Amino acid sequence: MSSKVLLTVVGPTAIGKTALGILLAQHYKTEIVSADSRQFFKEMEIGTAVPSKEELQAVPHHFIQHKSIFDPYSVGDFEKEAISFLEELFKNQDIVVMVGGSGLYVDAVVSGLDEFPEVDPIIRENLNQRLEEEGLESLQNELKIHDPEYYKIVDLENPHRLIRALEVSIAAKKPYSSFLDQQKPKRSFKTLYIGLDAPREVIYSRINARVDLMMEYGLLEEAKKLHAHKHLNALQTVGYKELFEYLDGHCPLEHAISEIKKNTRRFAKRQLTWLRKNESILWIPYNLEPDKMIELINNRLKSMDHAQR
Repeated sequence: MSSKVLLTVVGPTAIGKTALGILLAQHYKTEIVSADSRQFFKEMEIGTAVPSKEELQAVPHHFIQHKSIFDPYSVGDFEKEAISFLEELFKNQDIVVMVGGSGLYVDAVVSGLDEFPEVDPIIRENLNQRLEEEGLESLQNELKIHDPEYYKIVDLENPHRLIRALEVSIAAKKPYSSFLDQQKPKRSFKTLYIGLDAPREVIYSRINARVDLMMEYGLLEEAKKLHAHKHLNALQTVGYKELFEYLDGHCPLEHAISEIKKNTRRFAKRQLTWLRKNESILWIPYNLEPDKMIELINNRLKSMDHAQR
């Protein structure tokens, strides 16, 4: 192909994106850029399903465990760093693989970020105070009133995202979602989205099994080490929040584990809602034979090449 292509692997959590990313990187003799905002932080290994040492050694991976939970790191920071890094990779590669667990971060790399109005810091302070005094449900209910469209797709368990959407909605007196999908900067590469698909019961079963494995691998011990820093944005994450509730004495361990599974299933559902809006995704069954996956992708790459001519 004459143009540069970013093969972007997407799909719900626990579907097998890491394995497919490695398969593609090995096949096309290239490298992997991670767009999973949960895997950026080196202190959060087990609870974010960071690729194993063997997987990380199979092909070069980037943007995995490169930050600390104590470092401020926004989607805008990631966009700038990832685009700069991709420009370097594309000097020697026609194809680069990006594996994405976070829709917002994937979209930032592929399309650029939307521009939002300035927000009075007092609005943010008031929302943070409400979070402390009234809890997450209060913010969820308010977002449903201000912006029912964004309410359907946002991670409702992520207070940082809720506050961001609410502060923009309040400051602009119009829904946060109305600022999405603006005209974006042109990228120097084309993108082929590859989505892994499976029946919902399969996705949910894989999620439940993964949570059990995380507990076996020491997720509780990892949460104990991070407990003192539970207020940090990076730790407002499924898998840690529920165990912090247990460590604070608010629920039994069995209930916390059950909540992790439930909230991860909800997260997967929202991921799919986000992805289904993207009509350009090449959907592939999660259990298709690897050579057939490669064949489907190669056919789509050829059609993209022909369309360019």
